[in-house]
Amino acid sequence: MPRLAAFPKAFMQALCKDGSMTLREWVDLAAPLGLDGLEYYSGMLELADPQRWPEARRTVESRGMVIPMLCCSPDFSQPDPALRKLEIEKEKNWIRMAATLGAGYCRVLSGQRRPQLTKDQGLQIVQENIEACLPEAEKCGVTLIIENHYKDDFWEYPEFAQKMDVFCELVDRIHHPRFGVNYDPSNAFLAGDDPLELLRRVKHRVVTMHASDRYLLSGTLEDLRKEEGGALGYAKRLSHGEIGKGLNDYDAIFSELRGVGFDSWVSIEDGVDGMEQLAGSVRFVRGKLKQHWPA
Repeated sequence: MPRLAAFPKAFMQALCKDGSMTLREWVDLAAPLGLDGLEYYSGMLELADPQRWPEARRTVESRGMVIPMLCCSPDFSQPDPALRKLEIEKEKNWIRMAATLGAGYCRVLSGQRRPQLTKDQGLQIVQENIEACLPEAEKCGVTLIIENHYKDDFWEYPEFAQKMDVFCELVDRIHHPRFGVNYDPSNAFLAGDDPLELLRRVKHRVVTMHASDRYLLSGTLEDLRKEEGGALGYAKRLSHGEIGKGLNDYDAIFSELRGVGFDSWVSIEDGVDGMEQLAGSVRFVRGKLKQHWPA
């Protein structure tokens, strides 16, 4: 059965910007949820010093969990070659961070969808940058996972490969044992795409998953596709919320994944309204995992 982790979505500002929460405090909050692991983010303030990486790992493992995934946001679509080189070096450092934390998976992204970048230019640049990181991943025993992403919390523009067709073309360009897909069904809605159609196209490449849910605040999905699919800034029609009460069909999603032998990590990326909401998401996803992967 897949193992279950959680990402501190509600505490990104506290952990990454103002330092009002420590990693130990996050671990203590999450430990009672009965998770198998905690997904970490490369921009957490306490991880800026490599000497603290072993301590961060011990803190999680002392509570009976592990750090399976490191969430990173390399901006690989930089038009300037010198800036792209810097992004590659940052990702290589994050790969080493992931390995030291005990994580088997480290996220990569395509970068921001800058207005001056054509599709062909972007695909070539991003492919080259990801492939430049693969030797380091292989050396460290870490698998790079590209997510059908919307937008990093701290970016100006949405993801270059946000749209399904561009994302699938990028994935099809890279074949390596240390490269796979981190599937996020909710992000497909933000791109104006069908999450299940995307999953069917990439399911044989999926090695990890983000679990979340979205709610329509107004209008219909068709309105979203027409007006806000891929728009700059977060879609105003959609909101985060407790998993199992939104738009995603988790029975269909898990059926597809079970059908291709998926047995890896599912990381909950919700709980933006607090720990009670996160606990509800954990109960729901854990129950669905047991239902679709019976012992």
